[in-house]
Amino acid sequence: MRDETAEQPAPLRSGLTTGSCATATSLAAARLLLGGECADAVNIVLPKGKQVQMRLEFCRLLDDGAEAGTIKDAGDDPDVTHGALLFSQVRLNAEPGIRFSAGRGVGTVTRPGLVLAVGEPAINPVPRKMITDHLTLLAEELGYRGGFEVTVNVEGGEALALKTMNPRLGILGGLSILGTSGIVRPFSCAAYIASIHQGIDVAKTNGYLHIAACTGNASEDTMRRVYDLPEIALIEMGDFVGAVLKHLRKVPVDKLSLCGGFGKISKLAAGHMDLHSRHSSIDLPQLAEWAATVGADQALQQAIREANTSQQALAMANAAGIALGDAVCRHALAFARSVVPAQVQVEVFAIDRQGGIVGHAGVFQ
Repeated sequence: MRDETAEQPAPLRSGLTTGSCATATSLAAARLLLGGECADAVNIVLPKGKQVQMRLEFCRLLDDGAEAGTIKDAGDDPDVTHGALLFSQVRLNAEPGIRFSAGRGVGTVTRPGLVLAVGEPAINPVPRKMITDHLTLLAEELGYRGGFEVTVNVEGGEALALKTMNPRLGILGGLSILGTSGIVRPFSCAAYIASIHQGIDVAKTNGYLHIAACTGNASEDTMRRVYDLPEIALIEMGDFVGAVLKHLRKVPVDKLSLCGGFGKISKLAAGHMDLHSRHSSIDLPQLAEWAATVGADQALQQAIREANTSQQALAMANAAGIALGDAVCRHALAFARSVVPAQVQVEVFAIDRQGGIVGHAGVFQ
């Protein structure tokens, strides 16, 4: 468990990616094999040239190789792998080059559409390059002409992977070894956005041209109920609707169904790409104006402006027979269409807290 948050705000602390952990532990194990050196820390160079030192939990010989481990430190980022033990096992090969394998807790790609081929261990390209570069330099330093077999493991990775999008993406058996810069930026959400992009890529590559991007479990359940879409076509976008809309410029599909709670859809209607409360807020005066366009009288408009929540505003509109949900969805639809390519058919659903549809715009078929 992490320490309790301090009362006084402090700068958020960066961490290191699983790719950096895999690089450090692979290098330490290889150095033990080739040079007999066993240390309690190892230095690695990140993709942009920064050198960091990583503490090792162990570094030891095996019957047929060596292994080293480190504890993943994600800094102040809410990463499921924070505190997990990541360890790499290295064996020597007569044939030059680096061969990668998925050990315990690391997944294997089972569906096309990802950057890695089906059957490959889920060790992404940048971590592979980092490991390859470090082991190649070590081999040159010590005059070794052979190759390496690197097996990356994450203790408890099978269970941790169930908290990620990996099963939906077809990465089975564990986590992905990730990282593009080697550094985890606190609350950067880059990994989440990358997973959204991967989800769209995988769905399209596997022939699913109607996808539903949903803000949470209730909206996913609604899309299953309305369209009976398979899991692979359901994109868990959370608050990052912009990540979906912008990616469809590169990877267009035939149809996009957007579904979320009424409050979040009202933020989309107001032109917000990030629906989190840190970055956007519900505009009650705007809701009142939209209600006016569908028949709300002055009293109802004023009541909406003074409402405590968007749900209260919606309830008052519904009680008066004013289709505020549909009006909000129409504005959200117009904004979404302004971002995605013209060939993508778009529709928007707004739901209540129980998953009931309270607004819709676009072609429903």
